[in-house]
Formats: sequence, C-alpha cells, structure tokens
Amino acid sequence: MKLVTQTEVLAERLGDEKAIRLICESGFDGIDFSMFRMSEDDDLLNASGYKNLVREIKKIAESYSVTFEQSHAPFPSIRKDDSEYNAKTFERIKRALEIAGMLDAKICVIHPSALGSDQFERNIEFYQKLEPYAKNYGVKIALENMWGGEEVDGVWRKVRNICSDTEDFNRYVDALNPEHFTACLDLGHCGLVGEDAAEMIRGLGHDRLGALHIHDNDFIDDSHVLPYTSKMDWKSILKALADIDYKGNFTYEADAFLRPFPDSMLPACERFMHEVGRKMIEEIESNKIKK
Repeated sequence: MKLVTQTEVLAERLGDEKAIRLICESGFDGIDFSMFRMSEDDDLLNASGYKNLVREIKKIAESYSVTFEQSHAPFPSIRKDDSEYNAKTFERIKRALEIAGMLDAKICVIHPSALGSDQFERNIEFYQKLEPYAKNYGVKIALENMWGGEEVDGVWRKVRNICSDTEDFNRYVDALNPEHFTACLDLGHCGLVGEDAAEMIRGLGHDRLGALHIHDNDFIDDSHVLPYTSKMDWKSILKALADIDYKGNFTYEADAFLRPFPDSMLPACERFMHEVGRKMIEEIESNKIKK
C-alpha cells in the first residue's frame, strides 16, 4: 500500500515544484496532485503553456523515483442554473483528466453536485460525458462523498448531501462503468454528517472502494487535519480497511495540519505526517494478518 499526500497547501505556500520536492524528500511513495486552483481564471494550468509545467513537475518526481498516484479536479463540478460556469468548468475538468493522464496518475477525483430533485440523472449524465476522456487518458474517475450546509436556529450546520451515506454512494457508483469509475471515500466527510466511517468502508466494500481521502476532524468543521489530532475513531477505520482487503493507496488530504506552521518548519511537519502514515499502514497490514 503506497503512502500518498496531496500538494494543495504546500503548493499554495511554496509553489508546485518546491511542494513536490518536499513531499518526495519526506519519504512519501506517491503524490496526489491538486488542481483546485483551476477554478480560478488566472491559474497557470488554464494557460496555453500548461503542458510544459506538467512535464516539469513530472520530471521532478521522477528524479526521486516517486509517482503521481491520484489527482483532484477543480470544483464545484456543476452549479445549478449556471450554464456559463458549467460549460467553462466542464472544459477545465477535461483538461484536469488530460493532466492526470500526462502525470500517469491513475485516479482523478471529480465531485458530484447537489442539484435538487433530478440530481441523480444530471450527475450520471455529467460523468458519462466525461467517460470517453477518462478512457482516452487512461484515468479512472473517482466520485466522492459530500456534505452540505444549512442554517438551523440561526446556527450553520453540516448536513447530509449527495453520496454522503452508503446506500446513496453505492447507487451512484453502481450506475457507472466500473472500468472507468470508482469511489473515493473522504473519511472526514463521514463524521461531519453523522456517518460511521468504518461502516461506510464496509458498505462500499472491496470492489467499489478505490481511493481514500484521509484526515481528521471534530465532527463540526471540515478541518482536514492529521489523524489522531481530533475525534475520528482510527482504530475502527484501520480495521475496516483490513476487513475489506482494501487495495488502494493510503492518501492523505490532511495538509491543513500544516497551515499554522512557518515555512521553516514544513519539512519537519511533512516528515511527521509521513511517520504517522507509515504506522497507520502497518496497523492495517497487521489487522489483515490477524483475520
């Protein structure tokens, strides 16, 4: 099982090239390349010279014998009643798939969208339109479990949303071609909407669950911090991954943990994240042996 972490926070602070070097030098096996910033018009990946940038960052990882394993497209994927945004974003998501293919990243996470009463049909249609591009670039699209928000008695609360429970998530994944689609379970999102992450792992099972976003929170804020620093039950989560014989990567989306630290401390923080991840993978493997 490869230990992988995303580029997002480090890239914000240091730029993509330095972020990738630091991830590699910290001992990670793989990289999850974040393309969230493609939602901004001036992002370099939206410019005409994007291929040169992608080639350069791939060379950096290759120089350390580290691979790009996963990626994340910009979001939201679709906005209700905003055809101009949707058309522009669809083209950017197509480019994100192309970039993932250039990097040899096997998976690209593309969020489903909450769209009202016809959201199942609209999301499935959206993903099916992307399928030929995924096939062409050799990338599998991963759907993610989402959370929503609503005001209750003057307080903004996290609530269930699209794919946020096992039954709904399975319904979406099962409606799509498993050759080109899989599930990415965001473990932190489970806790935000009152779902048991370990039970969702078991409910998705070995065949559907192809990727993870691993991070911790207090069941209130989507804080994306390091496991064991908040309230998630990691013992039960790691056992569930062993129980289904999970075959994907161990992919952190926990880099908000880095935000309070000055740049001079980021190498030490990355090494600590790496150390924690290795111990967690060891526990998964140990649980498999005990079965």
